[in-house]
Amino acid sequence: MLPGEILFGFIGLVVVITAVGMVISRNAIYSALFLVSNFTTVALLYLILGAPFIAVVQISVYAGSIMVLFLFVIMLLGAERLAAKEKLQGQRLLAVILGVVFLVELGLFGVWKAGYMTTPVPPAAATAGAPEAVGMALFTQYALPFEVTGFILLVATVGAILLTRGDKPASKDLITAVSEKEG
Repeated sequence: MLPGEILFGFIGLVVVITAVGMVISRNAIYSALFLVSNFTTVALLYLILGAPFIAVVQISVYAGSIMVLFLFVIMLLGAERLAAKEKLQGQRLLAVILGVVFLVELGLFGVWKAGYMTTPVPPAAATAGAPEAVGMALFTQYALPFEVTGFILLVATVGAILLTRGDKPASKDLITAVSEKEG
């Protein structure tokens, strides 16, 4: 085995460990920090694969901006103090079952794809990873997936706010409670 393959395997193992740590962590802040570690090690994989622009974007956008936003929302809403009990009974069992189904499908897809991957992949053009080429592809050919990703991030943020909001009194109820207390 070459040293590059060993390094790639080690970083891949760290990616998997940080992803599992993110999913099984009960503390929201620790989970977000595991996700930062995951994004950083994925950026290292991009560097090893020869895509420095994507690695820098991974660090600056995901590990930097998006995770700062997530940590801000977690701390602002107090999500680290959520109750430990499950709101939906059986959600862990369902998650494990769906995870196993996903892994089986992934394995079957790999077996199916192995039968069709007989020709080698041609090398990419010299300008394939250039920032101009990435920008043009992102805003022309992949404009719809780019917008859908932004919408999914917005829905996830609103969902996190709604899940952690709890049963707080409405502002009108608070005003009447204060006025009754004064009077």
